[in-house]
Amino acid sequence: MHRRFPSLAPVLAALALIVAVAGAQPAWSAVQAQLESTNLEVGDRVTVTGQIEPGQDLFVTIASQNMFAPQDAKGVNEVKSFKSAVEDNPFNMDTTVPHLFYILTNKPDTFGDITKKRFGGPSFANGIYSTTMFNLKDWNGLSSEAKSVLGPITSQPEWSFFRYNHENSYGINTVTKERTQIGKVTIFARSVLTDYENSGNYWDEGTKIDLNKETGEFTASFESFRHSPPDTEFNVYVNGQEIGSYTLAGKGFWLDLGGRYMNPLWIILGAILVGAFFSLIGAAGGMLMAAYQVMVVNTMGPVGVNAANVLRPSNVALTLFSPLGSFYRYAIKERRVAWPVGLSFGVGILIGSIWLGKYVTAYLPLSSYKEWLAVLVVLMGIRTLYELTPKVMEKRKNIKAMTKKFNEEVAKAKAEGRAAQMGSIEPVKTGLTNYQFKFWGEEFKINPLLFGIIGLGIGIVARCFGIGGGFLLVPIMTMIGGLPMYVAVPVGLVGTCFSSIGSFIGYLLNGYLPDLWIAIAIIIGGFVGGTIGSRLQSMFTEKQLKWTLAIVLFFLFFRFFKIEIWL
Repeated sequence: MHRRFPSLAPVLAALALIVAVAGAQPAWSAVQAQLESTNLEVGDRVTVTGQIEPGQDLFVTIASQNMFAPQDAKGVNEVKSFKSAVEDNPFNMDTTVPHLFYILTNKPDTFGDITKKRFGGPSFANGIYSTTMFNLKDWNGLSSEAKSVLGPITSQPEWSFFRYNHENSYGINTVTKERTQIGKVTIFARSVLTDYENSGNYWDEGTKIDLNKETGEFTASFESFRHSPPDTEFNVYVNGQEIGSYTLAGKGFWLDLGGRYMNPLWIILGAILVGAFFSLIGAAGGMLMAAYQVMVVNTMGPVGVNAANVLRPSNVALTLFSPLGSFYRYAIKERRVAWPVGLSFGVGILIGSIWLGKYVTAYLPLSSYKEWLAVLVVLMGIRTLYELTPKVMEKRKNIKAMTKKFNEEVAKAKAEGRAAQMGSIEPVKTGLTNYQFKFWGEEFKINPLLFGIIGLGIGIVARCFGIGGGFLLVPIMTMIGGLPMYVAVPVGLVGTCFSSIGSFIGYLLNGYLPDLWIAIAIIIGGFVGGTIGSRLQSMFTEKQLKWTLAIVLFFLFFRFFKIEIWL
């Protein structure tokens, strides 16, 4: 009798299935990892430790739970920009990605390459500075291994939109909000990171990765974004496997629309300094306040709103309230405001900033617009210096005589230990095209209607940049109108008030609001600074004020042409 053994076929089939399934699993499926802490504050170090399959590379993906799609944009201009981007890129209006997304790895070239980057200078120069940046591969250039470790990004449209937010300045300033910069120039957004000690790349600073390939043990950490919104939640994946989540609590005073942590007292201090300078020369207050917001406050806006559309309406507070702080002295106490010229300027600016400005900004590329403006301001700077030459001063005998009288009064006031008398405007003739007045006994004549027409163009500029336009107003009045700085500055401040009102109304009509706390801080600082600046003007001569104005104009030339000589 033969003993019957069970058939080996089912057993062998089961073993084969197990082997096949095991072979189909990725080599890094055996992941054991954990977060060092799950409750952190913005700016804290995020640390992940654990073990992966020996011999494998490490890919730690960190993605905010908050997702963003182009259709979520909250402004008129943002919607237009994203619709244009969709036409030129392989993603859609409903494509969603995390607004903050990082990959920590010992092998960054899996996702992209380090390339040279030219930046700065006018558009025709193709960049006058050189640096490097991390350029992401397109979806087809990624390996199957790379695609499997991207966490919530699983498709070509999602990766393409992430690339757009990583490398396009509009995407960075509207969605990501975390910029990798050289000086004040945005190069790309931080995302793929590796060990800084090994790479030396500026974007890897603060990142540490230790991986023992023989055992698979690892520690990966990086410094979280200092200006992540309060209570932002992140999911963490190690080699494609989700291992946990953490939350970044706020740290400091959060500016809801500004998108930054900043003590408003610093903004007030900056506004005082800018407001005083603005009221002193009647120009560049909006530009300097914008520079302060970019460099010190780092105004960025909430996710879905472009940084510029929060910065500009907040900035208008300076060009509106700083002149108000100086009007008591200029208009009431010293009576140095040539009202017919100021009001004519103001009406033209108001029309230009509210009505004409919106059409120009819609059809004129801002980059080329800035460059033409750069040419204009440098010509004004050269002309301002030319006006200081003896040849020109000899022709403008009224300004020369007025300057002499004022300098004599300043010297006398110093000797007697009192404040210098600034003199006041004495109207001689008032008309739509002919306004004549005396200042320090010298007669001046100007055409209010002409300056109302000029105000239209300045209003357009004011709307585009979120500024007052004083950097154009004052030099035009000294060059075309032949007015002394002591008269041009108060008139320029009247004009900037009107342009600020017009610009602000334009922003409101498009649904753009200033950050409340930034605006309040700028209003307080600007008003105080304006009061200080009006008092300081008696300490400077006509020549010193014009030199200061010329220096500001040359500074703006470098800024408009992106020639950041201080980088």
